[in-house]
Amino acid sequence: MTYDVIIRDGLWFDGTGGAPRTRTLGIRDGVLATVSDRPLDETGCPEVIDAAGKWVLPGFLDVHTHYDAEVLLDPGLRESVRHGVTTVLLGNCSLSTVYAGSEDAADLFSRVEAVPREYVYDALTTNRNWSTAAEYVEAIDALPLGPNVGSLLGHSDLRTAVLGLDRATDPGVTATDAELEKMAALLEQALDAGMLGMSGMDAAIDKLDGDRFRSRALPSTFATWRERRRLIKVLRKRGRILQSAPNIESALSGFLFFLSSSRILGRGKGVRMSLLVSADAKSMPYAVRTFGLGTRILNRLLGSSVRFQHLPVPFELYSDGIDLPVFEEFGAGTAALHLRDQLQRNELLADESYRRQFRREFDRIKLGPSLWHRDFHDAIIVECPDPSLIGKSFGAIADERGLHPLDAFLDVLVENGERNVRWTTTVANHRPKQLNKLAAEPSIHMGFSDAGAHLRNMAFYNFPLRMLKRTRDAHRAGRPFLSTERAVYRLTWELAEWFGIDAGTLRQGDRADFVVIDPAGLNDAVDGYHEEEVPFYGGLRRMVNRNDDAVVATGVGGAVVFREGRFREGYGQTVRSGRYLRAGARHRGASQTARVLQVAEAGV
Repeated sequence: MTYDVIIRDGLWFDGTGGAPRTRTLGIRDGVLATVSDRPLDETGCPEVIDAAGKWVLPGFLDVHTHYDAEVLLDPGLRESVRHGVTTVLLGNCSLSTVYAGSEDAADLFSRVEAVPREYVYDALTTNRNWSTAAEYVEAIDALPLGPNVGSLLGHSDLRTAVLGLDRATDPGVTATDAELEKMAALLEQALDAGMLGMSGMDAAIDKLDGDRFRSRALPSTFATWRERRRLIKVLRKRGRILQSAPNIESALSGFLFFLSSSRILGRGKGVRMSLLVSADAKSMPYAVRTFGLGTRILNRLLGSSVRFQHLPVPFELYSDGIDLPVFEEFGAGTAALHLRDQLQRNELLADESYRRQFRREFDRIKLGPSLWHRDFHDAIIVECPDPSLIGKSFGAIADERGLHPLDAFLDVLVENGERNVRWTTTVANHRPKQLNKLAAEPSIHMGFSDAGAHLRNMAFYNFPLRMLKRTRDAHRAGRPFLSTERAVYRLTWELAEWFGIDAGTLRQGDRADFVVIDPAGLNDAVDGYHEEEVPFYGGLRRMVNRNDDAVVATGVGGAVVFREGRFREGYGQTVRSGRYLRAGARHRGASQTARVLQVAEAGV
């Protein structure tokens, strides 16, 4: 019997954490049909990959993306797939496009995720052919998907559909009993359709776009815990997950998630929760100690199932002027971001009364928890019309001019045109020792790429490769913090099992989602800065990752979709390799014959 793909003599990791072995893999009808320690007959096989000296892994999972609009415009989701990601999860942070109307969904999504609103709105109005969760799932599954896709129902989406966007973002409005029951019913329908659970957002930093309710906080932040508990009750009954982000300004917020997850309070049935955090934030250097042992103790005492989503690489941000979400922490920052007109924004930034207010807020917030370290000495200019400022920090400029650092920052923006000044800083995960500890910590999930969002602010599409590089380099230096097979497990099956996604392993009989990696390509290029024009966003240049020497090939559903730096013909347009992964469903071979597995001589 012939194979569709043979991967010859690679070091094979199955994703379960077991030791790797040199094997040849035979793929037929979308399934890993044979795992052999001897050569396979290559006669008639159209795709043979010589993987000698390479690693063969299950395709990576990215459980925290914001591809909800992009998947409608470019279903190949190339920026992730070219780096070995074969399964992505949509609908995070309370944001999805299932129930809310197109205008509401665009207002919810665009400013929060820093994606041009007009393209999000056009994508929804042009492609929207659903009004129910089941129709949404069918619509996504009908796209020429590159990777596999799973999704969550966003609480802000749900709340908007039931209350209307105005009432959903009015602090004086509390959902009625009837409205709570309607939300619960719509959530049930989404779970029936195969969605993995629900996502929320408890921190009020994210704001609405559009003209109607611009700069109001997301709807989910206005929900009472009574409302949250009603929806969590649905998740508990169905055994599904909640992804959310606690409000860092309230110590009680995080604890309430543990209580809501508890099996003790849930009469023996808990709820898995994955909470978004900036684990080792510069602004809160001691917060990292609350993860790990503290989380495990709380889970044990309360019978909870809480994990924290963590970006396992330095959290480096870029900004054009003030267009960075961390400025939403300040009322003055929100006031500037509220203005879309460049001249109006520049006038505001130059206004002395505005600056006094901003300085008061800036100095006051240093006394409390925050996402950004607010150290302008750790904010370096990388592009500026005044070349003498490139390479300097705003703090150094403040020292030279005898100014408050915030005034120096605003002066540079006003003098050079606010959006013409590009600068960078690292807000978290800057300490290698802590980063290594977190990589090995079981209460931490490897995720939080935000792929498809913050297009000019960051690019973490290749974070699994960067984590594997750190793991490999530590072994070479004689200071290992994690075995390579354990790192692969953390990036694949551990996530799939927790989120309830049929993915993450590459064993005989599994759907063949895989990545072939050349470890020699795990070099400094994985940390490089690159930009590329995005045709479907009007030619906007976004940050991307470009280290194609690392990934020899990516396969989805048994088909090689990316190889040696190029996508297959028709990828994401006429060729469909991925599919929508419904909760609880098994997605194995494409035909019955694929289930008749051939075990090669002396195979495993």
